[in-house]
Amino acid sequence: MAGISGLEFAAHTAPVLPGLFASLDLYGLDRLAPVFLAALATEEPLILIGAHGTGKTLLLTRVAEALGLAFRHYNASLLNFDDLVGFPLPCKDGSLEYVRTPAAIWGAEAVLFDEISRCRLDIQNKIFPVVHERRVQGLALTGLRYRWAAMNPPMMDGDDAGYVGSEPLDPALADRFVFVVQMPDWEQMTEAEQRAIIGSDAGTVSDESARRLRTVLATIRTLLPALTASLKSGLVAYLQVLHRLLGQAGIHLSPRRAGILCRSTIAVHAAALVLDATAILSDSALLTVRHGLPHRAEGRKIAETALLAAHKEAWRLAEVKADDPLKAILMTTDPIDRVRIAIATQKLRRTDFSGVVADALVQLPPGASAALVVRLFETGAAGRLTAAVAEQAAELYRDIASPLQFSLSLYASHPRYAAWQRLKDILSRLDPDNPRAHLCANALVALYAREKLLTAEATDEALQEFRRADARLAGTGDP
Repeated sequence: MAGISGLEFAAHTAPVLPGLFASLDLYGLDRLAPVFLAALATEEPLILIGAHGTGKTLLLTRVAEALGLAFRHYNASLLNFDDLVGFPLPCKDGSLEYVRTPAAIWGAEAVLFDEISRCRLDIQNKIFPVVHERRVQGLALTGLRYRWAAMNPPMMDGDDAGYVGSEPLDPALADRFVFVVQMPDWEQMTEAEQRAIIGSDAGTVSDESARRLRTVLATIRTLLPALTASLKSGLVAYLQVLHRLLGQAGIHLSPRRAGILCRSTIAVHAAALVLDATAILSDSALLTVRHGLPHRAEGRKIAETALLAAHKEAWRLAEVKADDPLKAILMTTDPIDRVRIAIATQKLRRTDFSGVVADALVQLPPGASAALVVRLFETGAAGRLTAAVAEQAAELYRDIASPLQFSLSLYASHPRYAAWQRLKDILSRLDPDNPRAHLCANALVALYAREKLLTAEATDEALQEFRRADARLAGTGDP
């Protein structure tokens, strides 16, 4: 990807000694330092997710102290709206004014909504405009710079790490947090970091530590315009592909989130360069994506293997030219369309062609995947597959190319009996003079024998999927 190396900025970066966060009596956070610094430099909304005792509140209160901010810390689980804005006072003209208390949000430069996942839904709705647009009751919070939140992991199915009472955030609210940071657990820290935490005795932030932090943030802001000009086009290409690959893996992002990730990746890389002039853009992008998706706040799991695979593939494809057929294939959403383009493109590498076919076999329903296998062997495209994918396709095609013989005894009360009756009815009505009908019949029987068709409805659906996919792959059906 075209970009600027860290060395080109070495002359512009301020000398930063190791242990920037340690100087604030914050330990075990160095690997996340670029994310935290990017959030502070850009003043974008930040939410921390972690178990109790992982330093979420300590981190944000220490940062607020170091930056000398007018800071409000709200326990959202106990928050009433009057605590946020003060007490409403009717005016003679019918409008409302608010009697401002010392704890009210007016005049704050930084706010922390702690335990945000434990607050009532109506309070979440009141917090939403504060996070999203720095407004409350339609009134601008002109001095507010930082909007922070913290929460314990919410309960998720099959996950014992969640907290009872910690509810997933509304997706619209979660999507307004630019940085969604998973705090490191004790087991993820080094022994030295663990000992430092045990022995820490946090006092007042020293003037020198506060100065260092402000200097670093100022340097990051200085780098942002040049990095944006140099890196944005390449990152747009990367994130366009990443957005689709993550969607295929079940990690769906809003269009807004794709734009957020582009801007925040630049900020994270700027912070990484300030800390280390040899920082690698790909590493910054992966760090940003790991801590830039709202799913954890919504109580949804993110498979690390899927995320890492999507990142690597998207980064590779970001370097591919716009007219490269592989890019056109992978930017096509529908698996049937991708295979059609891949079969027609003879210049694809064997591994790339095999990857497109393997993905389609996983994504397509049973009837459609059977039609795909037929098309591969009829066109000779199966010869372009790698050994592993070719073996998988050949096993499926073997049962379709010739009638499958099997024996099965079913009583009328058996759950699969209705599916078998429906299958016999379909087979009796297929045209025996149509070669496609024989392939369809063999495919349906094979699917039934492999226990892929368990109901009459599933049998009907498999028939329709085979016919639609077969027609589309031949170029005679509707997309």
